[in-house]
Amino acid sequence: MDISKFRNDTPGCNNVTHFNNAGCSLHTQQVLDAINNYLHLEATIGGYETAALKANEINSFYDAVSQLLKCKSSNIAFAHSATDGYAKAISSIPFSRGDVILTTDNDYVSNQIQFISLQKRIGIKIIMAANLLSGEVDPDSIEENIRKHHPKLVAVTHVPPNSGMIQPVEQIGEICKTHDILYLVDACQSAGQLDVDINKIHCDFLSAAMRKFMRGPRGTGFLFVSDKVLEMQLEPMFIDMRGADWTEENNYQPLPDAKRFEYVELSYALLMGATIAITYALNVGLKNIAERNLQLCDHARNQLLTIPGLKLLDKGSVKSSIITIHVENINSISLRDELIKRKINTGAAGKKFAFIDFTQKGVDHALRISPHYYNTFEEIDVVVEAIKEIISKY
Repeated sequence: MDISKFRNDTPGCNNVTHFNNAGCSLHTQQVLDAINNYLHLEATIGGYETAALKANEINSFYDAVSQLLKCKSSNIAFAHSATDGYAKAISSIPFSRGDVILTTDNDYVSNQIQFISLQKRIGIKIIMAANLLSGEVDPDSIEENIRKHHPKLVAVTHVPPNSGMIQPVEQIGEICKTHDILYLVDACQSAGQLDVDINKIHCDFLSAAMRKFMRGPRGTGFLFVSDKVLEMQLEPMFIDMRGADWTEENNYQPLPDAKRFEYVELSYALLMGATIAITYALNVGLKNIAERNLQLCDHARNQLLTIPGLKLLDKGSVKSSIITIHVENINSISLRDELIKRKINTGAAGKKFAFIDFTQKGVDHALRISPHYYNTFEEIDVVVEAIKEIISKY
């Protein structure tokens, strides 16, 4: 891997030491150019006219995502964010009072809130599977709860954003496939840092954002929709003219593919940037990225463990590129802000972002350090020394 090239392609590397890739990665110049060139053309000849002229390039987004996930382009819908795609997927499932959603206590906060909203509005039940001692959800508990409660949906976040671990989504997918249960995976943090293979996960929906480890622009994401879902004629609750044709005064016909989960208005300039970001990641190689990130994170965790007063909060037998730490007597937001003064970007999360997880860990906040393949070992050393210095002043 040519790390120098990746850094030269990333203008932000000249300005900051960026370890907030789980929040929003630094874009490459190629992504910026794609967005700016499209916007310039819109300003020159008009928005609809640009979309017609660039139709083939716009459609290449679906081909790029399908190559990333190893599926068909007809199974891909553009989304404005992972949550946008996730909410559309949830809304397509005809829940009734008493139906069960089986999930984990480490699922992303927005997903948990959506489950609770359904509980309040419809009266569904939320059941959380038990965890292994290492922290991941126990696949045996998933199967046991499926047999006992017959859930309408199993929902799992592939890489929980504040736990440092990777959930066994492939094992869970095999179980859901065996029992013919709808399976929704949040890949917001895994897309771009891991090699995500739909054929191994066996999910019916998978949502992801482009702004995180995919290194794409904010306001873009994607949703995978399985052939099973399309054959079941599931569609988002508020389908619009992008996803359906108005065929009679009181009827419409949904599109036959995953685009039925899209809305008519979207930023094609951002979509172009997202396409370039996906292509860039594919050229680097997802397996190469995963291996590089593992090396960076192993180095970071080993260094951080040497700091007195610092607690590493990560769970899981297999760790992700998200490192969560807690420092006694220093609020994580204050620690993050002190690092920003040194031009070091990290993330900070309060209890409201991981209520169950942080309660179990006995903390109210955590600092999140998330390296990516374009970061260097020297940058990790800089961050570690900066944290040591800040702690010494408190």
